[in-house]
Amino acid sequence: MLRIAVPDFISNSYFPIIAAVELDFFKAEGFDASVELLFPVPKTYEALRDGELDFVVGSAHAALMAFPDWQGAKLLAAVAQHMYWFLVVRRDLNARRGDLSVLKGLRIGAAPGVNLGLRRLLIEAGMEPEKNDIQIIPIPGASGANVSFGLTAAKALEEGKLDGFWANGMGCEVALRRNVGTMVLDVRRGDGPTGVQGYTFPALVTTDRKIQQDPKAVTAAIRALMHTQRALRKEVGRAAAVGKKRFPPAEAELIVELIRRDLPYYKPEITAQTVFHMNRFAQDIGLLSAQVPYDRVVATEFSHLWEE
Repeated sequence: MLRIAVPDFISNSYFPIIAAVELDFFKAEGFDASVELLFPVPKTYEALRDGELDFVVGSAHAALMAFPDWQGAKLLAAVAQHMYWFLVVRRDLNARRGDLSVLKGLRIGAAPGVNLGLRRLLIEAGMEPEKNDIQIIPIPGASGANVSFGLTAAKALEEGKLDGFWANGMGCEVALRRNVGTMVLDVRRGDGPTGVQGYTFPALVTTDRKIQQDPKAVTAAIRALMHTQRALRKEVGRAAAVGKKRFPPAEAELIVELIRRDLPYYKPEITAQTVFHMNRFAQDIGLLSAQVPYDRVVATEFSHLWEE
């Protein structure tokens, strides 16, 4: 049994790996696999480092929180391209898309690790949090290993415990449909300062130890992920069965549309340019001491699989 964890579950962010398990793409590669929630992302990667997991699907840059300077872990494939979080604020603020000035004096909720992307984005936009009294804080109620972050963020916004949040597409969609939030940024689709798309992306990650000891399992995981990406591109409705099995009813009804929007980004390739920009972001936020070679970050011995 291959053990996989994600730092957010009831979400579109890491959905392809959940679908890979539930649609039996791992079994087609000769392996049983399980996927569970382990929040927040630093703990997810720490569990991978400590041998409690075989694979993690999470933010690529956050691997550095448990594997300093990319020592001991490798990226295997992209689950999707580009940074994938949304900035949402209270509906009564009448915010305009792309206008970050609305954030002055607000409390914005963000998860550990995820908050680093928002802070750097604001600095790049000339909206330094300290100078503009922008508080980036934990989400009320988002504690423990079994928290689905986006839903918790939307609930906290609805209850007035936050002025906004930086979270996944599911959280954004729930807040918009409940008429409690307005989307300010959708970074994956081009909002925000130039270059912020490249801060990070969702990735399949494992340890150097796993690569050395069980390359067949690593190959199987990459192929299972890729087959799932292709299957969803061909028939996005297959996401409904996965959502119905693993999500609450309300969120299960939303998942097909959220995945449909993400399909153009379902590409497994990790380019040298992608790694360079991610590493530069990691340096800017103090997670990486210096740029490192591409093959220190990506398990290049498996990259030919992306072309299969």
